[in-house]
Amino acid sequence: MPPTRPRRVFALVALLALSLVFTAILAYQAQDAARAHRATAERTLRDYASFAALQFYTQAKEGINSKATWLLFRPALGKRVPIDCASAEVDPDTVRFNFRIDLRTLAMADTCGCASAAVIRWLRDTVAADAATASARKWDYANLVGELDGKRWLVAYSLGYHWDGRPVKAAGFAVPLRGFARPVFESVVKKYPLLPPSLVGTTPNDSLLSVIVDDGAHNTLFRSSATYQSPYTAEHTAQIFGGMGFRVALRESVADRLVIGGLPRSRLPMLLGLLGLTAAMLIVAVYYLRREYELARLRSDFISSISHELRTPLAQVRMFAETLLLGRVRSDQERHRSLQIIDQEARRLTHLVDNVLQFSRSERQTTRIAPEPTALAAHVREAVEAFTPLAAARRVTVEAELAGDAVAMVDAAALRQALLNLLDNAVKYGPSGQTVRVGMAKVGERVRLWVDDQGPGIPERDRDAVWLPFTRLDRDANSAIAGSGIGLAVVRDLLLMHGGRCWVERAPGGGARVVLELPGSRQQPSRHEPAAEPPATDFTPSRT
Repeated sequence: MPPTRPRRVFALVALLALSLVFTAILAYQAQDAARAHRATAERTLRDYASFAALQFYTQAKEGINSKATWLLFRPALGKRVPIDCASAEVDPDTVRFNFRIDLRTLAMADTCGCASAAVIRWLRDTVAADAATASARKWDYANLVGELDGKRWLVAYSLGYHWDGRPVKAAGFAVPLRGFARPVFESVVKKYPLLPPSLVGTTPNDSLLSVIVDDGAHNTLFRSSATYQSPYTAEHTAQIFGGMGFRVALRESVADRLVIGGLPRSRLPMLLGLLGLTAAMLIVAVYYLRREYELARLRSDFISSISHELRTPLAQVRMFAETLLLGRVRSDQERHRSLQIIDQEARRLTHLVDNVLQFSRSERQTTRIAPEPTALAAHVREAVEAFTPLAAARRVTVEAELAGDAVAMVDAAALRQALLNLLDNAVKYGPSGQTVRVGMAKVGERVRLWVDDQGPGIPERDRDAVWLPFTRLDRDANSAIAGSGIGLAVVRDLLLMHGGRCWVERAPGGGARVVLELPGSRQQPSRHEPAAEPPATDFTPSRT
C-alpha cells in the first residue's frame, strides 16, 4: 500500500468521527428545543387549569352568596312546621336551623330546625358579637362560618335597627356548609364554562376536567363525578366561608385541543435512533476502511507471493533451456532430464496462471460451469496421474483409493482444478517422502471426495478461516513455503457453484483431510473418457 494511504484513511475516519459529533450536537439541540417547547406547552396547560380553578371559585362564591341571600329574604310561605329531628329521613348535612335573636336580652325565640344546645348557644353568642361590629359598617345582612361539633356551619342573618342606629334584633338561619354548598358546586360544573369555549366548544366540563373542593383542612367538601389524575393541575385558595381550596385537574386528552398545534411529542426516540444509526454507519465505514486496508495489504502480499512463485519455475525453465541451447548436456539422459524439468515447470506455471484467472473470475462473478452426470473415478485417477510428476519432484507418492464408481453432477474441468489444488496443498505442507491418499465414497444421495496428507494438520480454530482468500496460517506465513492464499478459496467457490460443500478435518493417520461433497446423480454418464493430456486449466494453491 502506498505510504499516503494510511494518512488518507485516518483523515477519512476523522471526518466520519466529526460528523458523528456534529450529529450528536444537532440531536442535543433538537431535543433541548423540543423539551423547552413541551415545557412551555405544559405551563400553558397548567395556566388553563389555574384559570378554570379561578372561574370555579368566582362562580361558586357568587352562587353560595346568592343562595344564602335568597333564602334569607324570600317571603314567608306560611307557618313553619317544626321538624322531627329524630326522623331517619332528616339529612344532618342539609337541614337548616332558623332563629331570631333579641340582641338586647340575647333571648332566642321563634326557632325551627335541628341543632344541638351547643350550636344554639354558639349561634347566640357569635351572632351577637358579629352584629356589634356590623352596626359600625351599617350592614343590613351578613354571613359567617364557624366550626362546631366537627362540622363547618354557615350562618346568614339580617339585622333590625333601633331609631338611634343600634341593632336590636337578628334573624336568619344556620346550615352545615357541606350540604348547603354541594348543589351550588354541582350547578357550576354543569352550567358554567370553566375553559374558553373558543377552544373546547360546548364539551361538558366533566369531559374536560375534574374539580375537588376542600375546607382548607383537607376535608373534602365536593368532588366532581369525573376524577382525573393529570400533570396539568392547579389550585386556588380563597379565604371565603372559613377558607376553601379549589383544585382543578385537566384531562390529558384535552391537551391537544387547548394548545394550538397539539402538545409537542417527544423526539428523543427518533433522535436517539438517528444518532445510533449514524454511529452504526460510522462503525460500518471504519470496518470497511479497515477491511480495505487489510485487503490492500493482502493483495500486495499476494502480488509479491505470485511474483516469487512465477520467478522460481521461470528461472528453472530459462536455466535448462539455455543449457540445451548452448549444448552443455553430456548425454541423451541429461537432455531428457532437462526437457522433463522444463515440462514440469511449464505445467506449474500454467496451473498457477489458470488458478489466478479462476480466482479473478470468481471475484467478478463471471465463472460459468456446465455440470453433467459424470463417472468420477476415471476423472479422479486422471487428475492424480497428471499431478504425479509434480509430486515426484518432492519425492511424494500419491495413491487413489476409490471404492467403486459414483456418478455426480459436476463440471469435469472444474473438478480437476479443485483436486489439483488440494493435491498441491498436500504436497506443499506435508513432509518430503510422504504418501498422499485420495479417496471417494457415496454417502446417501451425495458423493464425497477427500485428500489426506501426513503433514502437521490444520488447527481446529483455523479450519473455517483457511477457505478465505489471501489467508495463510501464521506458522506458514513466515516459512519458506511459497503460497498465494487463493487455492482453497477457488476450491470453495467451485464447490458452492456445484451446490456442494467442503470442510477440513483430521486425517485418520494424522495430518489434514480436506473433504469435498458433491450432489449425486441417478442419470447415466456421457460416453467419453478423459483425454490422456487434457488442457491444463488448474493451479495448485496454497492452503492458507
